[in-house]
Amino acid sequence: MTDFVIEAELRETTGRGEARRIRRAGLMPAVIYGGDKPELAITLNAMSTAKLLDKEAFYTSIVEINVKGSRGSNKALVKDVQWHPVRDEAIHIDFFRVSSSDQVHMEVPVHVTHADTCVGVKKGGLVEIIRHTLELTCRADSIPEHIDIDISALDIGESLHIEDVTLPDGVTAQHEVNFTVLTIAAPKVEKASDEEEVTAAPAEAKTEKE
Repeated sequence: MTDFVIEAELRETTGRGEARRIRRAGLMPAVIYGGDKPELAITLNAMSTAKLLDKEAFYTSIVEINVKGSRGSNKALVKDVQWHPVRDEAIHIDFFRVSSSDQVHMEVPVHVTHADTCVGVKKGGLVEIIRHTLELTCRADSIPEHIDIDISALDIGESLHIEDVTLPDGVTAQHEVNFTVLTIAAPKVEKASDEEEVTAAPAEAKTEKE
């Protein structure tokens, strides 16, 4: 787990008009809620926050948010990020307060390892990831940044299920069925085009006539 520290300021007013004004000023609106403290509407530096959002660990780490004008800091997890419908940029973040010992439910990304030595891949098989994230439960201070899955032993047609995944100590997966995480699919065989089939047919017929 990687810790991040963010400096923020309180927002005195909220609403769509205020949010647009904030964004024009190079800031990003956000909110902190949860725990035994009141909800805080805040603003963040849009540029520095955008850099944090590019880091995978940011979404699975406790973030320390120092809010100017409020008492102390807030430790929180990223709960939700709202993105602009056209431009690839975040426009709002929800943070949920936690303590280090809280049990939390998180979506953690899956990372495939040893694909270059995978038995099935060497035969031309394709890695098909069915679940790009896994829903895990663990302490807030022990959230894995990602789950590594070694596929070196998998052959074409074989799959790896959630019960086959080795999780860190203290981390459990939420599932009712033993669902498929990934599979090694057979290579796709390209069919001859219609034009090639039409061209080949008369040639065969001519040969038979001769």
